[in-house]
Amino acid sequence: MSYRIRPLDSSTWDAFAELVERNNGIFGGCWCIGFHPEHGRKGIGRRAVKEDRVRTDRAHTALVLDETGLVQGWCQYGSPEELPAIKHKREYHKDAPPRPDWRISCFYVDPKHRGQGIARAALKGALDQISQAGGGLVEAISEVTTGRQAPGRFLFSATVELFEQFGFTRDRQVGKHAWIVGRVVDPA
Repeated sequence: MSYRIRPLDSSTWDAFAELVERNNGIFGGCWCIGFHPEHGRKGIGRRAVKEDRVRTDRAHTALVLDETGLVQGWCQYGSPEELPAIKHKREYHKDAPPRPDWRISCFYVDPKHRGQGIARAALKGALDQISQAGGGLVEAISEVTTGRQAPGRFLFSATVELFEQFGFTRDRQVGKHAWIVGRVVDPA
């Protein structure tokens, strides 16, 4: 299948919102703000928060569009200020790695399109967009799946094995199956 990668911005907001609405708000209505500073604030409208972030260039995501132009998945990335929330925070900070320039926080693939290379395309797209933005040290916290069945709900950060296919290396284990992975992306 052939995919196009586009950044999430004002011109692609409606296509992004269509995928989120088609999937009941994603992860119980997250609207992909779970790693942004606003996460956890009471009384906020998550859709409105995400839309404001997108329209003011404070959210970065590589969208994967199918041949019909529908968004079928994404990879969210941003600076540590844009995405300050991290998984396994206590363990992460015990021996924090060097401060990254970019953090990859989450992926989403429409359930009807899983297993079709969308997460792979999204990660490639995010790394290309990071390169276009000047590159730098990129980190993620992801799950190892080799030798085990991992429930999909734990794979919103993709798999360590996928990151390794794109040149990431394991830095340190921070959970039973979770690892900090990183690599330097050259500027375009």
